[in-house]
Amino acid sequence: MPKRKKRKKNNKIQGLSQSILAILRKDHSKPHNYKQIAAKLGVDDASSRNQIIKKLKELQGKGTIQEVDRGKYIIAPSQNYYTGRVDIAGRGQGYIIVDELEEDILVTNKNLNKALNGDTVEVYVFKRKKGGKREGEITKILERKRTEFVGTIEVMDNFAFVHCTDYKMYTDIFVPKSNIGKAKNGEKVLVAMEDWPDKADSPYGKVLKVLGMPGEHNTEIHSILAQYGLPYEFPPEVEAYANKLDTKIHSEEIRKRRDMRKDLTFTIDPKDAKDFDDALSFTTLENGNYEIGIHIADVSHYLKKGTVLDDEAYERGTSVYLVDRVVPMLPEILSNGACSLRPNEEKYTFSAVFEINNKAEVVKKWFGRTVTYSDARFAYEEAQHIIENPNDTSYTIPSEISITGKQYSVQKEIGEAILEMDRLAKILRTKRMRQGAISFDKVEVKFKLDENNNPEGVYFKESKDANKLIEEFMLLANRSVAEFIGKQNPKKTFVYRVHDEPDDEKIAALENIIKRFGYKLNTRDRNSTAASLNKLLHDVQGKKEQNLVDTLAIRSMSKAVYTTNNIGHYGLAFDYYTHFTSPIRRYPDVMVHRLLQRYLDGKNSAKEEKYEDKCSHTSDMENLASNAERDSIKYMQVKYMQDHQDQEFLGVISGVTEWGIYVEIITNKCEGMVRTQDMRDDHYIFDKDEFAVIGQRTKTVYQLGDEVYVKVKNADLVKKHLDFIMLGHKNEYSPKRKS
Repeated sequence: MPKRKKRKKNNKIQGLSQSILAILRKDHSKPHNYKQIAAKLGVDDASSRNQIIKKLKELQGKGTIQEVDRGKYIIAPSQNYYTGRVDIAGRGQGYIIVDELEEDILVTNKNLNKALNGDTVEVYVFKRKKGGKREGEITKILERKRTEFVGTIEVMDNFAFVHCTDYKMYTDIFVPKSNIGKAKNGEKVLVAMEDWPDKADSPYGKVLKVLGMPGEHNTEIHSILAQYGLPYEFPPEVEAYANKLDTKIHSEEIRKRRDMRKDLTFTIDPKDAKDFDDALSFTTLENGNYEIGIHIADVSHYLKKGTVLDDEAYERGTSVYLVDRVVPMLPEILSNGACSLRPNEEKYTFSAVFEINNKAEVVKKWFGRTVTYSDARFAYEEAQHIIENPNDTSYTIPSEISITGKQYSVQKEIGEAILEMDRLAKILRTKRMRQGAISFDKVEVKFKLDENNNPEGVYFKESKDANKLIEEFMLLANRSVAEFIGKQNPKKTFVYRVHDEPDDEKIAALENIIKRFGYKLNTRDRNSTAASLNKLLHDVQGKKEQNLVDTLAIRSMSKAVYTTNNIGHYGLAFDYYTHFTSPIRRYPDVMVHRLLQRYLDGKNSAKEEKYEDKCSHTSDMENLASNAERDSIKYMQVKYMQDHQDQEFLGVISGVTEWGIYVEIITNKCEGMVRTQDMRDDHYIFDKDEFAVIGQRTKTVYQLGDEVYVKVKNADLVKKHLDFIMLGHKNEYSPKRKS
């Protein structure tokens, strides 16, 4: 009897429904037949094809997919598609931020489909499980946020991998041998992502630039800039164009402007400043009022639309201020030369001139192009000395600044002007605070650097009366220019600096934390919220928790941005506000100057859509610059602490998580982490409600705001991260040597 043949076993395709739906969702406008789906699944046997055909009919019967042509299917039309921005979180999963949805959409690692942090994507949202999070799958990458990344290269015989520095970049980048260039194993490089084949685990890339060995100063600073796509050199054609500009002052141009060269004029800036883009003039009028001019470098006179210089300035959007250098928006011939209001030099300026009475009320205002002559330059410290010592006539204008030959005593008159303007500024500030402005005077960390840019010491930059004098008159100019255009009828396109009201949830979170320190907020309405925030910021001054509370309060605020849609500025309590006063270092100010002159000339309104796009770009560039500046400070703090590893420091617990405690050192504001796994004296459990970790055996509690002693365990320059060892509470530990 012949043996019965064994039937060929069918290999069932696991998860076939989900796989078919994922393919159809990925390009939901394009019909697919069973052959195309089989090809994408990598199967070509008869059994698999039959399973696909059967499953397609089944899904069609359920109404999940539709047959639009014979044998061709698309996903059933759905309202479940959204466009949003990817925010990669830990463990390689992400959230999609969709403007029209209050809740972000969770996307697990397998459903990211090669989308990276910041990308604009189309996302399909699954039917929500009862009580679960809104979850989805990325179906299309609409726009890559970035394609260049910084990382350390690992070179093999025939290829290399770049391990990216950014923790939100969840994949390394494969580099074929032909694209490695001169990079050597272990070096930091800038790599461009060129392709990401469907079946490849990693994207393919090309090394664009070798940055140097990790840990070296210039390598790390250039890496910070490259990480955010910020240039540190001007293209040769831009430098060449700038160097050919006519920067002389001409009589025919002076005749087109208001000549204010005879008005007493001076600058007050940081002592290490190299560009001076604003100056003040002061004149006492016959009626007893004062004429105060806020004079701003007329950058737009040199920066013409459509030139390589203007294109470069727009792309940069802003100057970047790192701990050891400035990366300017404009080449030096403009930023430190033609547009810098240096003493004893005539300069083209754009001015806001006010007649102000004794009560600091504005009686008249005038805006337009001017020519000015600065009599003297003051550092903030020198102006502060005059304010603090009003009867001291022994001060002198610094010797390196010569006095002009005007027909009066410049020194005496400038001293009197500074004192009177300080008085007026204090009235303006008091009025602003009464109207609901919030006073964020957060301490700035500064470093004393040696000739090799190594940190020798840390100091804090305080905002004193001289700083606030300049601030108030710059705010007056910015607000007045915005009001002048914003109140015109018919409405004209303009660039505003806006600041939305704070997020209720963030304010509630702030309240929850500050009550640990005995503070509270009154959030009944806008004015009471602002008033109680100001009281909080005043009450914490000089306290151990000041920097923590200042930081949390700032984080509870919305982010200020540039836009043509004016909603006012919450933090300053202004209905109209713009940026007019710093065109050397901010491109939006250049746009404001151009638009203001356009409307002074009686021309029609500019195109809103065009300027809104420019506002969006410059807001993004400002954000990148701010991140780079923060990273450079963190890098320098780690570098400073590297040289103090044997020292014991008193710090404040600034954050508590399940994996460790963040501690900020009081004397230098350096923040590091004490990992729970390194706390060997007990087993510590995280208590989310109490913002604390609690020892299970000893019941020792380390809570937000506690003062503790720590020591450096590890200072990682490459990751810009500090690890601390916990030594104990302030009242229980006796330090061997206090910092």
